[in-house]
Amino acid sequence: MRPLWPGACALSFPPPEARLAERREASGPVRLRSALSVPQRRQFSNRTQGASIAMQSSDLQDTNSDLKSENMGKDSEAKSEQPADFSTEIMSVTEMEQSPDHSPGVNAQEESPQDSEVPVTETEKTAEPEPAFPLEFEKFWNVVETNPQDFTGWVYLLQYVEQENHLSAARKAFDSFFTHYPYCYGYWKKYADLEKRHGHTKQADEVYRRGLQAIPLSVDLWIHYINFLKETLDSSDPETVGTIRGTYEHAVLAAGTDFRSDKLWEMYINWENEQGDLKAVTAVFDRILGIPTQLYSHHFQRFKDHVQNNLPRDILATEQFIQLRRELASSATSHTGEGAPPGDDLPSGTEDITDPAKLVTEIENMRHRIIEIHQEMFNHNEHEVSKRWTFEEGIKRPYFHVKPLEKTQLKNWKEYLDFEIENGTHERVVVLFERCVISCALYEEFWIKYAKYMESHSIEGVRHVYSRACTIHLSKKPMVHLLWAAFEEQQGNINEARRILKTFEENVSGLAMIRLRRVSLERRHGNMEEAEHLLQEAVKNSKSNYEASFFAVKLARHLFKIQKNLPKARKVLLEAIDRDRDNPKLYLNLLEIEYNGDLKQNEENIIASFDKAITGTLPIKMRIVFSQRKVEFLEDFGLDVNKLLESYEEHQALLKEQESLKRKAENGCEEPDEKRAHGDEAALAAGQMADGDMQANQAAYNYNAWYQYNYPNAWNYGQYYQASST
Repeated sequence: MRPLWPGACALSFPPPEARLAERREASGPVRLRSALSVPQRRQFSNRTQGASIAMQSSDLQDTNSDLKSENMGKDSEAKSEQPADFSTEIMSVTEMEQSPDHSPGVNAQEESPQDSEVPVTETEKTAEPEPAFPLEFEKFWNVVETNPQDFTGWVYLLQYVEQENHLSAARKAFDSFFTHYPYCYGYWKKYADLEKRHGHTKQADEVYRRGLQAIPLSVDLWIHYINFLKETLDSSDPETVGTIRGTYEHAVLAAGTDFRSDKLWEMYINWENEQGDLKAVTAVFDRILGIPTQLYSHHFQRFKDHVQNNLPRDILATEQFIQLRRELASSATSHTGEGAPPGDDLPSGTEDITDPAKLVTEIENMRHRIIEIHQEMFNHNEHEVSKRWTFEEGIKRPYFHVKPLEKTQLKNWKEYLDFEIENGTHERVVVLFERCVISCALYEEFWIKYAKYMESHSIEGVRHVYSRACTIHLSKKPMVHLLWAAFEEQQGNINEARRILKTFEENVSGLAMIRLRRVSLERRHGNMEEAEHLLQEAVKNSKSNYEASFFAVKLARHLFKIQKNLPKARKVLLEAIDRDRDNPKLYLNLLEIEYNGDLKQNEENIIASFDKAITGTLPIKMRIVFSQRKVEFLEDFGLDVNKLLESYEEHQALLKEQESLKRKAENGCEEPDEKRAHGDEAALAAGQMADGDMQANQAAYNYNAWYQYNYPNAWNYGQYYQASST
């Protein structure tokens, strides 16, 4: 069984609404928690002894390499002892690297606590009121408050608070900005720098931690955080080394799988060299040599130099050294033959060899064997890199930005994901998805693809993908919300499905598809009264007669088909006709429900429905069609020949009226109404509901675009008859 994905480290931070209160209480930075349980750490430790790690690396931009910061708490070594669920942890590893070039702004948080060690009394709070915001702050703030999707407005706001160097204003701006755009790496860096410049080291640390929770695959942000720790931690504190090492571990677990994470690994190796821990350096090399990265060959060359420049006993763990010494001794014995003396002068433990010549020979043999073992790892890794190199070269924008991606970029991501799903491990697929939803955060097809993939691996993972997509990046995209609600309904979380649909409808009004999904949800679970109420509410709150007619048809069909209440359904349609007399679909639906009753007992109601359409204000051609249907009905099902003859005479009169209107048009008179409505009449005569009718209110009516099927038009019985020819 494969070990838990190393990149799935979980960072524990308070929700946004709790951060302000925490800062006022000066509670200090939130601690990091490892996502690995004890057995999983053992698996990971074993893997560091030489197993090939299937990871990818975080894309490191050259323009970002000069920015320096640090972050990562002293508690980063603390590992969670609870068994870690891979999919849950995976979801907390949201990735992204935002190029600083696209991240103008400042960094701050919404409150300005003093040092947490000094409690602030109520008197002091009253005596020192918070300073007023800069003069033009409200102007910039109102822009983004009115339209949070205005990324340019945010850029101007953050630039302004940075220039003003106003901490409280910057905190308010940055905290609000990150609720909408948490993947912008450069802004987290500037926010932390601003806190640090004002002497708030703990607040700067918290900013880094919040950023790393939002984008744990950002190599650059980890590098800045580590540099921040090196600058701010007390070098004389014996815990400092452990804190920094723990931070490096969190960093490579979270971001070391990115294809361009080489700089992070290089920093880790150099730091361990500075500490003089050569065995730790070897352990890091053991891991990076199994990860496909851009500079995989460079790492192997550095490893060989590391082996050649140091003694094997200094770079290998004791167990590894003893095992390798015994292996070489056994190999030497087998080459000299079974009858040869066992060689008492070849120790099998850690003791030194007294013979200088044999010692040199053993050292060289050990070095050769160590490199030989890792050469196999390198060859396998090189093969994995070659399979992905073309895809990686095709990724031109690995960071988040609101500008649309080129079609070639989207195509490359899709093909890369398909390749990894087919050929890679689950860990690699998840890492690639996380990288993808950074660059393609505003494209719902990739979030949906991610959620669909996770369905066969983790229910919580699916839920977390949908949650991130719907609450942060795609708050106004209906399809992903519909799929999330459907997923929760599948899991039996009916109340959650209701909440998702209701919340989205409150945020984005006017979408009929959402209201109809709410209705169908209630209907599927037997809540007919609520379903009826939702449709009645939709009719009542409609902004136009056409929209009201649309929902009236849905309500009438619900009452008739589901609740079997023909009188109530008839009443709904008659009221709708009174409001919207020129809508042929209302008459058609009225006829449908009447037709579905007992024809013998319901003949009067059917004839009344025909008459309402024929004598109404519909164009002449539509009235002729309804008149023809009336004649056909009485011919097929009528009980009174007198009614049939009367109907026939009425139909002939309508035909003469139509001829008269045509002659007037030919003689240069005003164009008849029926000609202007020719498209609708032709559609009605063919017995089909014109899709164009919905275009009057695209947002409210054109919901078929969100489904792969069309609603059945059972009431279009006219398809069985030929339109009358005149």
